Amino acid sequence: MLGQELDIEFWNKKLRHWAPGEIIDWALKLTDNRIVTTSFGIYSAVLLSTISKHDKNIKVIWCDTLYNEPDTYKHAENLIEKYNLNIHKYQPLKSKSEIDATIGLPGVEDENHSLFSEVVKLEPFKRALREHQPEVWFTNIRDRKTELRSKKNILSLSKEGILKVSPFYYWDDDALDRLIEKKKLPKNVTYFDPVKALDNRECGIHLQ
Repeated sequence: MLGQELDIEFWNKKLRHWAPGEIIDWALKLTDNRIVTTSFGIYSAVLLSTISKHDKNIKVIWCDTLYNEPDTYKHAENLIEKYNLNIHKYQPLKSKSEIDATIGLPGVEDENHSLFSEVVKLEPFKRALREHQPEVWFTNIRDRKTELRSKKNILSLSKEGILKVSPFYYWDDDALDRLIEKKKLPKNVTYFDPVKALDNRECGIHLQ
């Protein structure tokens, strides 16, 4: 696998001082087999607007839980149109009405929450990885957002050995807000993930 051929520790030290666009350019040269994932969350416009300038045809994987807020669907539609995104949308194999009737919308302490997570997000994401078999996976994870993410870096490996690249890893919310204001980018302030539920929890995708 590509990620296993790289000296990730060396490159993380080097890339630490590079701008996100430079990191993206470097990673794009590694392989043509790459994806970027998005939930069309709060700061999704930052990564998507940046990466689309460097690779107009990159596969954009969106795992739609079917439980997004109306504003998120509108935000997604606007970004897809504005940047002409090569979107690949994955949804649960069950309909929302089936999920509501059999599992419901459980809280994080509910025994059904892990099953809910698997059905609405993890299975669709695993399906996406099987179908696309990427070597490079661009993400918008950042330091200090969760305990898990604070142990990652600009470069990390998924369980399958996919090289995960997070160009904005060391950017905090204030820095992203300044960029959004400067570039006049949209911000999805009402975003809510029913799987993650809390800011300090993982939705499960980055445990893969």
